[in-house]
Amino acid sequence: MSLSAISVTLPSSKLTLSVAVLGMMLGLTGCSNSSTPEESAEAETAEMGTEQVTTDNATADNAANADAQTITIYSSRNEQLIKPLLDRYTEETGVKIELITDKAGPLMARLQAEGQNTPADMLLTVDAGNLWQASQQGLLQPVASEVLETNVPAKYRDPKGMWTGLSLRARTIFYDPSKVTADQISTYADLADPKWKGKLCLRTSNSVYNQSLVASMIENLGAEQTEQVIRGWVDNLATDVFSDDTSLLEAIAAGQCEVGIANSYYYGRIFDEKPDFPVKISWANQATTGTHVNISGAGVIANSDNADGTLKLIEWLSSDSAQGIYASSDKEYPIKEGVDESELLGSWGQFKKDDINVQKFGELQTQAIQMMDKAGYK
Repeated sequence: MSLSAISVTLPSSKLTLSVAVLGMMLGLTGCSNSSTPEESAEAETAEMGTEQVTTDNATADNAANADAQTITIYSSRNEQLIKPLLDRYTEETGVKIELITDKAGPLMARLQAEGQNTPADMLLTVDAGNLWQASQQGLLQPVASEVLETNVPAKYRDPKGMWTGLSLRARTIFYDPSKVTADQISTYADLADPKWKGKLCLRTSNSVYNQSLVASMIENLGAEQTEQVIRGWVDNLATDVFSDDTSLLEAIAAGQCEVGIANSYYYGRIFDEKPDFPVKISWANQATTGTHVNISGAGVIANSDNADGTLKLIEWLSSDSAQGIYASSDKEYPIKEGVDESELLGSWGQFKKDDINVQKFGELQTQAIQMMDKAGYK
């Protein structure tokens, strides 16, 4: 019998190769009348006795164990930003990472469609609103971790253990210093004042970042006042809303507007290429609730075949070494207290953060979307 007549296809990410199967293959090889060079080598190995076969079996077990430790991640994060972190984990542990990237919505729809057959082990995404939605859809499973409870403040974790934050991103006010002085900037609500008419730039309301910002304002200011603020923003727009924060910041630099709201890490990434970028950062709401902060984070997929291994990776992402990479490479703030920020982040100064539990961004997301639509915020 020849092995060339047998064709087998196995999934690489969830494979467990048994010693019994290996023994059957060796037996088939011994019965073959014609053999390839690889088959001949296997036959010679079989003739070397029990000790060598035992060694081969152990090697096969090790290979199977390595495959069992493959973790498949569905990620809405930019691959070039997150891959250095994941590569470091592979170097330190030998665990293989398969990364599949897309926007958060399509990834969650894919998980729904795949159900129990999904190859995914982890959802890695941005914004607490997205993680909350994933948990509400039954896509994530609860985990208990003393490591995460120690490293990640409770306000940045799901109380049922469905997901956890891994880095912080501040959404604050930016301005053109040639036209605006720092003492003119105060709160998100102040940007609705008529003094900013024709001077404000905003990203589209379709952005989950703005939806979460408005959700936080509903929690802090109440629905009525928040709606008034949004209407004021719309009245003060200098131009059409932008599809991304980078374009918004560049519009401020180009003189299209004087002030705008964006995530701080976009500003940091521009600085990597343009150290003289003519836009300044201002920490919003320092005399009141504090600057709005959101998270990037992760959860273990409900149908994961490797929940324990996935949790270990998430715990590692909350460690000092990983948190330092978030700060230096991604320009995001460490979520673990006591980890040094990068030199660039430190140059922006310390700021008071809004103390709201980020789970509220998910709970109030629908109300925020409806409110922005009602106020004419496109």
